Amino acid sequence: MKYDNIVKGTFIHRENRFIAYCEINGKNELVHVKNTGRLKELLIPYATVYLQKNDKLNRKTKYDLISVIKKTNRGDILVNIDSQIANDVAYEWIKSCGMFSNDAEIIREYTVTHEGTKSRFDIFVKDEDRRAFIEVKGVTLENDGFASFPDAPTLRGIKHLNHLSLLKREGYEAYVLFVIQMKGVYSFTPNRKTHLAFCESLKNAEKCGVKILCYDCVVDIDSIGIDKPVKYFFS
Repeated sequence: MKYDNIVKGTFIHRENRFIAYCEINGKNELVHVKNTGRLKELLIPYATVYLQKNDKLNRKTKYDLISVIKKTNRGDILVNIDSQIANDVAYEWIKSCGMFSNDAEIIREYTVTHEGTKSRFDIFVKDEDRRAFIEVKGVTLENDGFASFPDAPTLRGIKHLNHLSLLKREGYEAYVLFVIQMKGVYSFTPNRKTHLAFCESLKNAEKCGVKILCYDCVVDIDSIGIDKPVKYFFS
């Protein structure tokens, strides 16, 4: 996936979940943060960031915060924090990765009600007699080469995992795809410290037959794409 109109800036501070201030071309600018997660280890004062300029007149902000350079003991890592892009790159990857045939119908934002539970899943695939639900989770949290999710409690995430388990028992294919929005990680693990219940739900979903997929991404200042599989484990 490509971005246009990318500019470099320096992060100053975050006003709230949606708004931050960055220095761009020597001027303090109000910018939109395209991720409502905590991002405390990424959005720190003076961090180098990359933003997409938007010239729409009806917008409160002229820039969207897309990525940030994280300094680690292994070198700098460019982390894409755009929470919307994970679904986009997942959709593009699923079309070409070979999981399904070239004739498969790939539907985004598919709502299903089953046994009284209603959920909207990121992707639904119809491929001859196959029916597959795929939930996508963008991952921006990294510590010493280990990626993890979530960075904040997610009741919605638990609901999706439990619903996927129900659908799997009914004969559907079910997947959770963790899109790690960076390179340079060794493995993935659910974030037990932040949300134990999510970790346990993921473990139960796997026992029910839900497949867990973890992939890193090649990230540049103006692009991102799914790249290589990453091993996962339960801590």
